[in-house]
Amino acid sequence: MDLRHVNFRLLEVFTQVIEHQSISSAARQLHLTQPTISAQIKRLEDICGTKILFQQGRQMLPTIAGKELYKAAGDTIRRMRECGEKIAAIESGVVGELTIALVNTAQYVVPQLVAEFNRFFPDIQVKLRIGNREATLQRYFHNKDDLYIFSHPPTDSNADAQAFMRNQLVLIAPQDHWAGNQSEIDFYALQNERFLVREPGSATAMVFDTWLAGQGLHLSQRVEVESNEAIRVSVAAGSGLAVLSEHIVEHGSDPVSILKAKGFPLPGQWYLVSRRDNLNQRMVHHFREIALGSSLPVEGK
Repeated sequence: MDLRHVNFRLLEVFTQVIEHQSISSAARQLHLTQPTISAQIKRLEDICGTKILFQQGRQMLPTIAGKELYKAAGDTIRRMRECGEKIAAIESGVVGELTIALVNTAQYVVPQLVAEFNRFFPDIQVKLRIGNREATLQRYFHNKDDLYIFSHPPTDSNADAQAFMRNQLVLIAPQDHWAGNQSEIDFYALQNERFLVREPGSATAMVFDTWLAGQGLHLSQRVEVESNEAIRVSVAAGSGLAVLSEHIVEHGSDPVSILKAKGFPLPGQWYLVSRRDNLNQRMVHHFREIALGSSLPVEGK
């Protein structure tokens, strides 16, 4: 038996003849002529090198070889139908894999969105890639993921960015800091304090430095730390002041004070970003709908 010459249509014709026990009934079912059905059966017998049907009265019945072929054909047809259904599900964006690259700060709230998403789409596996802004940008430019989460999204023409969650920056100090009990303080009084800041290129650093420049202020002591958690812990330990995302402060157990300084909190947003040339657009659309419909605060809502 030369399997190279067997095709799906031949198997479909054969199974219909077996199931209807009639060439004429199979022809009606498949909207073909009887001679066409007979020719297809003859071709399949030539490929198999043996008879696969015999006539008994008005019925067409399988030979022993035909019974084996019928089992194999049925399995093949069933598997192809299942495959077709799975492909349709993948095309509709309800089955498959969704990868999301996010900046470090977003790790505190994105898992909530993933959990909500999986309640609606349990057959989609979500993978998270967490890194700093530069690493996440590089993943975006190399098209490594389906979705990206930034507080400052890329601005190239291929980026489809949409704000979905508030990300305000708050000013924090050790609990025993002298400014902790002030109802409102001018930041000018703090500029000689030691500040723990993120590395250049960090979105938090970009926002804070832009605000300082706009106010005509300059920090006399800057200590660079490449971790939000390390900054929060260091502030709690009395190492200095810092400006961090409200989510980092809210999700930490370290005792810090949020200072009520003029101009704070600094406004910010997180953005869902996808590339317009991404091939997983339907799944991306489903996740956007969940994120935008969540109860998490978004400015303007």
